[in-house]
Amino acid sequence: MPLLERLLMGPGPSNVYPEVMAAAVEPVLGHLDPIFLGVLDETMARLREVFATTNPLTFPISGTGSAGMEAALVNSISPGQVVVVAINGLFGMRMAEVASRHGAEVIAVEFPWGKPVNPEALVSAHPSPAIIAVVHAETSTGVVNDLTWLGANKGDALLLVDSVTSLAGMPLLIDDWGIDLSYSGTQKCLGVPPGLSPFTASPRALERFVDRPSSWYLDLSLVAAYVSGDATGTRSYHHTAPSTQVVGLHAGLGAILEEGLEAGFARHEETGRALQAGLEDMGLDLLVDAPHRLAQLTTVMIPDGVDDLTTRTSLRERYSIEIGGGVGPLAGKVWRIGCMGHSARMANVLTLLAALEETIAR
Repeated sequence: MPLLERLLMGPGPSNVYPEVMAAAVEPVLGHLDPIFLGVLDETMARLREVFATTNPLTFPISGTGSAGMEAALVNSISPGQVVVVAINGLFGMRMAEVASRHGAEVIAVEFPWGKPVNPEALVSAHPSPAIIAVVHAETSTGVVNDLTWLGANKGDALLLVDSVTSLAGMPLLIDDWGIDLSYSGTQKCLGVPPGLSPFTASPRALERFVDRPSSWYLDLSLVAAYVSGDATGTRSYHHTAPSTQVVGLHAGLGAILEEGLEAGFARHEETGRALQAGLEDMGLDLLVDAPHRLAQLTTVMIPDGVDDLTTRTSLRERYSIEIGGGVGPLAGKVWRIGCMGHSARMANVLTLLAALEETIAR
């Protein structure tokens, strides 16, 4: 279908909150405009509430979740330090790759894709790692990894958590769970377009930041002088912050907090489980065992005789619905169906199930 015709049909379900779209068309503010700096301060306060933390260094990094990942690692490790990384999907692999590129001695603890990590195996992998890194909600497989035991038993290591698909979609208690570093993305459960990486670092992590990270752009000591200022509140220019995106994040966080975090978690849970039940009622198999399934990201096995790309293309062109394909060893074997942010609504679940059933039957 031509792009113009698709546009005339109207968009499919969007995970972006309407408040964010309204904020995006407001006049652009300069990155040093006092009005914008006030919005930035409020955005950081709202992020602390959503992250469930009092960490002063909690702010949106100017870049996607991958920038947050790299910022966490480049500021926290020196060449030769040991980083234990849990790998049960693509994004654990990425953390291991980034840590390796920055000179860490990476100990990769691997688990089958579609299965949760064993936190005890991570703790026992090395007697004194600098960092233990794990993905909370593995986007490539739809698995949730338990963090509570790991946070209580990490020892002297910093606990680094990828919360890209979990933040605002399920409970994530940075302070209570002993998480030292975490990064997320705006395009998942936060319901904001991609381009920023919400980030938080504990005082314990700050004490261990390296003096001169290999990345100037991601040097958090320099960035902090802009986002938070010095003891007098004076801000030092570091880079041109994407002000419109920050304003959009401010609006999205406002919508989330107005709904209430617990209510948002319950909505994601209800709609995600309804989607999974509907897929199983269609006779489809789900990759992940029920106790370890994410609600906001479901991996469903592609039925025999059904073409992966043809099905996803048809859903997009006929119904303006997009679902993801598998990655890594799951490529061509599963579909990844997100139910996040503003799109986590029962009407969207029912529409997707009907469209998918019709498409498979054709």
